[in-house]
Amino acid sequence: MEWITINLSLPHGDAKGLRICEIPNWKGKAFAAPKTQFSDLLDLLGKEQDDPAGVYFLFGTDPDSGKDSVYIGEAEVVRIRLKQHREDDFNSAVTFVSKDLTKAHVRYLENRLFLEAKQVGRYQLKNTVFKNPKLPEFEKGNMKVFLERVRLMLPVLGSALLTPVSGSIVGASHQRELLFKTRGAVARGRRTDNGFVVFKGSTAYSKLEPGAKTNHPYVVSLREKLGREGKLVERNDGLLEFAKDTDLSPSAAASVIRGGGVNGLTAWKDEYGKTLKELDAPPDEPS
Repeated sequence: MEWITINLSLPHGDAKGLRICEIPNWKGKAFAAPKTQFSDLLDLLGKEQDDPAGVYFLFGTDPDSGKDSVYIGEAEVVRIRLKQHREDDFNSAVTFVSKDLTKAHVRYLENRLFLEAKQVGRYQLKNTVFKNPKLPEFEKGNMKVFLERVRLMLPVLGSALLTPVSGSIVGASHQRELLFKTRGAVARGRRTDNGFVVFKGSTAYSKLEPGAKTNHPYVVSLREKLGREGKLVERNDGLLEFAKDTDLSPSAAASVIRGGGVNGLTAWKDEYGKTLKELDAPPDEPS
């Protein structure tokens, strides 16, 4: 695995405030800020050489669905374009800029980022990209590197927008697929960078356990939320089905599947019957 150094600067000394993100020997640069420090972000962009072009993300919450939302945009001069969003309803902004980017480049990047975010499906997209900009093949190679940097740096800046739900594995070269069977339901999943993923096609028992509404109200609300998001859908056999790979903690996943409180560390097991708790345990020290 390639070792990559990322330099993160905090102008206000606040890890959730204004941030500048750079990678050595890469000409691009990323800026991030909450809405409360949006003016400071614009000031920093104004100090960049040649008022660079770039792409940007405005993160918020959709008032109707309650889902995380994002507006993905591009501009030949990002600072000026972001000023026009000052009165818009969003919680934070992230922008990637470079003095080497042209209008054609950023249109291409915007289109690719939009399509990728749509495929990942973590956020509700607030804009629609209709254009399909063309670039010479050698220019696409340069933009491929830029896109890789955006994918790498967005999580560092606090967003999983482009991180696939069944993403890479934490702390190991591989993780075993795990199984949880309960009340006629059969679910499969594994550890990921975001905690745990329940695979598409897994099933959950449709009815709640007695007392679940009183003793485990979070399970009830979580099942309802997954239903609203189209991730957990009804079948005609007394079961629910996960329509998408779904990020949850191990215990939240097991509880949703059973319809009541469950310790996910002991519920999920590999093909040999080892629990997730056993698999998470460090190996025995050599004697």
